[in-house]
Amino acid sequence: MTEAYGLSIPDQLSEVCTPTRCALIIYDMQKGVVPQISAGPDIVLVCAKLLEAARAGGYRIFFTRHFFLPNAFAGVVQLRRAMVWQRKKNPEETKPFFLHGSAPWEIVPELSPREGEVVIDKITMSAFEGTFLNLAMRDARLDSFIVAGIALEVGIGPTVRHALDLNLCPVLVTDACGSKTTEAREHTMATLNETGEVFAFSSGEVIASMKTH
Repeated sequence: MTEAYGLSIPDQLSEVCTPTRCALIIYDMQKGVVPQISAGPDIVLVCAKLLEAARAGGYRIFFTRHFFLPNAFAGVVQLRRAMVWQRKKNPEETKPFFLHGSAPWEIVPELSPREGEVVIDKITMSAFEGTFLNLAMRDARLDSFIVAGIALEVGIGPTVRHALDLNLCPVLVTDACGSKTTEAREHTMATLNETGEVFAFSSGEVIASMKTH
């Protein structure tokens, strides 16, 4: 830890992964999301191990859960995204992937939130945009977080970049963030690693650090 101006600046993973300054975010591990990638079951298993370590260590735990507005209430960007993702030329031919309260919107049962853990619903890719996550973390004096889930290139990457703009310190669990393709994963990782600001470690390394506190 580097000390300067009355502040403690973390240099090592173990200095970040403490329950007094760090939360765990499980990103969009939903019934409608996990099956979209071939490695989905593997990501579930690694997320379960992270949850076990976080619960044992007294870390604050947040889950995010994405949903889509009904088309009649959606805006331009959601409709355009649906047209692109579903390869439709007419927005009226698209369907929301999953609506709030539907079965695909639910978190997979292997990772079910427990009492006292927080679930954040969102319609954005960044977990910080339009949600109370940043406020909740600031109010608890948390300045860092561990993130895992699906998908790295779609939502976790934007969440990590947004966090840096919020002056938060993200810890990306490299084997717990699923991607649609190897190419998408490599491209996103290269982008996130470019500035050197993101802590990126395997689940084994992160869990070992969490257990030291």
